[in-house]
Amino acid sequence: MIIERKQPKPKTCKNPACRASFVPQRLGQAVCSPKCGLAIKDVNQAKARKSLAQVERREIKVRKEKLKSRADHAKEAQAVINRYVRLRDAHLGCISCDKPATWGGQWHCSHFRSVGAAAHLRFNLWNMNKSCSQCNAHLSGNIMVYRPRLVEKIGAEKVAWLERNQDLVRHEIPYLKRLKSVFTKKAKRLEKRYEGFGACAAM
Repeated sequence: MIIERKQPKPKTCKNPACRASFVPQRLGQAVCSPKCGLAIKDVNQAKARKSLAQVERREIKVRKEKLKSRADHAKEAQAVINRYVRLRDAHLGCISCDKPATWGGQWHCSHFRSVGAAAHLRFNLWNMNKSCSQCNAHLSGNIMVYRPRLVEKIGAEKVAWLERNQDLVRHEIPYLKRLKSVFTKKAKRLEKRYEGFGACAAM
């Protein structure tokens, strides 16, 4: 009994510049000619170098992450939450003066009780509100105006709670990482919501 040997099916050359159809003469043949083989060899080597560079960058990032102190993580988390607060309050003016939301200057996130005076409240959203750079940076928050407007915004009970709160809180690294991750996502959702309205232009 004679068994007919199946003919190999035509393949498409893996060289992007060629892509010719050919019948492979050996198992695993990917290109139609030695010339195309050399061509994709160069491409593959370039991809390998790029992949190696990406691996090295990831390793450097991991090493840097391990070297970060608790203060470094707190600073990163604070920056992300500050941005979230500015986005959350994008439709509002300055908490401490009469500048409207349309003011073209730089907006800050202002703490009612400062980080230096009440570090345990540094990530409390009641304690954080959008402020113009002038009030926040040059008038130390302009608290005399900040307080009554904060009462209007969140209510007297919450403001009183902020003022009397003396809890001892230590923000550990896992918590700070989680905080950064959560508020990064929240900020991105708000950015998408405001897209097309120009509300985030000065954030």
